[in-house]
Amino acid sequence: MTTRSADKIAKELEHLVFTGAFSDGERLDEIKLSKRFGVSRTPIREAIQKLALSGLVVQEPRRGAFVHQPGPVELIQMFEFMAELESACGHLCAKRISDEALALLDAANEKCQIALDHNDVDLYYLENERFHHLIYKSSGNGFLEQEALRLHQRLKPYRRIQLHLRGRMKQSMEEHHEILKALSDGNGCNAAAALRGHVAIQGEKFHHLMASLKEKE
Repeated sequence: MTTRSADKIAKELEHLVFTGAFSDGERLDEIKLSKRFGVSRTPIREAIQKLALSGLVVQEPRRGAFVHQPGPVELIQMFEFMAELESACGHLCAKRISDEALALLDAANEKCQIALDHNDVDLYYLENERFHHLIYKSSGNGFLEQEALRLHQRLKPYRRIQLHLRGRMKQSMEEHHEILKALSDGNGCNAAAALRGHVAIQGEKFHHLMASLKEKE
């Protein structure tokens, strides 16, 4: 029960940060938050720790937790690095993925399609996350997998908010098909290029994301 409460609270806090209810640098008061959500301080602490993993909150010893909104330069640098990590995962995955893992990847992609058909952003993100995690794991490189998982977690709020942009889920699904074909064909170069393009957030995509974030301030 506590874990579910913490997950729900973390998502609501994330929304409050994006909508400007909490400003950059503001301290998150556990007592006030526990009263606001009608829970004990334990799930509040767990929720704050979850936000800290994504970089939306910075925890300072003996001072508390503070909201941290990365600036445009920091954000685009993180996405550039994420694109390269995923590209590397895709290149290795194309050579090493098993038939069983490929079937799981295809199943996750089918669930993404169902989510798209129902315009269910939350379900799409969940299955999209599963899709990417399977690629990291199937790279066969444990160190690379952990680095990709770490940065994926930090970028989670921003990757999720992108899906609310008009047409982005449909575009993402088309990119998934391209990635899956490259992996099925064992074409490392195509898989790397497809994943890099899928994750990279430059030019128009970046401007759309920043505009979306500003609308929520």
